[in-house]
Amino acid sequence: MHERSYFAPAGGLPPQSQIMTGRAVFTEAYAVIPKGVMRDIVTSALPHWGATRLWVLSRPLSGFAETFSQYLMEVQPGGGSDRPETDPDAEAVLFVVDGELTLTIAGKSHTMEPGGYAYLPAGAGWTAHNRSGSPVRFHWIRKAYEAVDGIGKPETFVVNERDIAPVPMPGTNGVWATTRFVDPADIRHDMHVTIVTFEPGGVIPFEETHVMEHGLYVLEGKAVYKLNRDWVEVEAGDYMWLRAFCPQACYAGGPGRFRYLLYKDVNRHMKLKPFGQ
Repeated sequence: MHERSYFAPAGGLPPQSQIMTGRAVFTEAYAVIPKGVMRDIVTSALPHWGATRLWVLSRPLSGFAETFSQYLMEVQPGGGSDRPETDPDAEAVLFVVDGELTLTIAGKSHTMEPGGYAYLPAGAGWTAHNRSGSPVRFHWIRKAYEAVDGIGKPETFVVNERDIAPVPMPGTNGVWATTRFVDPADIRHDMHVTIVTFEPGGVIPFEETHVMEHGLYVLEGKAVYKLNRDWVEVEAGDYMWLRAFCPQACYAGGPGRFRYLLYKDVNRHMKLKPFGQ
C-alpha cells in the first residue's frame, strides 16, 4: 500500500523581495485559494478556543456556495476547546492532516492522528484538545443539518482512512478511486466528505456539471483541474471552492498520486425559498 501524505500549512510571511502575483482566483463560479496565501495575517480566532488560529477556506455566500463552511484549524500544545461549537444545528466532520488531536465525545476520548476522520452530528457534545507537544492541524467542515421527519440523525463515529479501502470508479482500472466514510445509501446523511485519489494518468473523463457544491483541499500531489471554462494547475495545500453546476474535470499527470478531501451536499430536496429565509 502507498504511504499517505497530508499537506498542512505553516503560516509565516513571504519576504518583501517576493513578487505578489500568484494563483489565487475568485470568479462567479469557483474560487482557488493556493497554499501560498495561507499566511499569518489572514488567520482568524474563535470564541472558547484557546491557543488556536484558523484559516477560513469557505463560508456561505448568497449567490455562490451556500451550504457549508470549512476551516483549517491550527491548535498549539495545550490549546483546544471545551465549547467548540456554538451552533446547535451544526453537524461537522473533522479530518486531521498534521499532529495529534484528542477528541472527546460523551466522555470517551479518541486520539486522532493524520488521516483521522470524525463525524459529529448536530447537538453532539464534544471537546477538542491538543495534549501533545507539537501543533495539530485539522479540517473542520460544518453544515446546518437538514432534519427530515421520520428519518433519524446519523450517529457519531471516529475512524482513520488507512482502515477503509478506496472504491475504484467503474471502468477506470483503479486509477480513480474514492474513500467513502459513509454508506452512500444512508439517507440520514445530508453531506458526504470523502477522499478522491487519482493515480498518475487518471482523469475525470467528462465535465461534471451537477447541483452539489464542493470544497476540495489537495492533500497530496498535483494536477490540472477544469473549473468552469478554465484549466487551473493545483498542488498539495491548494483549496478549490465550487458553486452548484460549476463544470469540472481533472487530469492527474503525475509523477505521483493526486489526492484531495472533497465535500458535497447530498440527499435532500432543493430549497424553494431564497437564501437566508
